[in-house]
Amino acid sequence: MTEEQYQSLAAQLRQPHGEFGLQVGNNMNVGNVHINKNTIGLLELSVNDEVLEIGMGNGFFVKDLFVVEPSVRYTGLDFSPLMIEEASRNNAELIQEGKVNFRLGAADAIPFDDSTFTKIFTINTLYFWDNPERILAELRRVLKKEGELFISIRPKEVMQHYPFVKYGFAMYTKEEVGALLEKNGFQVIAAIETDEPEQQIGEIKIQVKSLIIQACRG
Repeated sequence: MTEEQYQSLAAQLRQPHGEFGLQVGNNMNVGNVHINKNTIGLLELSVNDEVLEIGMGNGFFVKDLFVVEPSVRYTGLDFSPLMIEEASRNNAELIQEGKVNFRLGAADAIPFDDSTFTKIFTINTLYFWDNPERILAELRRVLKKEGELFISIRPKEVMQHYPFVKYGFAMYTKEEVGALLEKNGFQVIAAIETDEPEQQIGEIKIQVKSLIIQACRG
């Protein structure tokens, strides 16, 4: 790929749009299957949990939450109109049943009341947070007092190998994510690193990992 193509891909990963955005959304379902499954497993969903996901993409994995706990109520927030449209189409039956809701909006101005959600999670979005302090303040605001936040990413040691990250990606180590949370009103409960299948990038093969930080309000 050319540098121009990498730059275009980076922009699409941040906010999918157009025909290429549809393709990127589908590709993310394949590339992110392990980190999604691992995150959903760690949520330990309970009866009647109110769940918020920031940046759910095309909503492919939403159905998996209801396999774990059918009584949860799920809201997906995304600032890509295309992904809202696709997620709504992919989860039409769950929407009709009143279990799922998608909202167009940004994480730095979450359109919900204080103390609304028992579980909040976000997968592979932290890289794009232009103002993480503001976003964490909003997440803390809408999280119930006893609620939990889960932030899932590829750690810096993995991300640094991808050629597109030079275009607008902020990379984090496990320690940096923990420090960011602690400085912004959260207490880290656990930091779970899980190996995923190796991936060939150019001439090198890397060990892909997912990092999931579990936190509560401090």
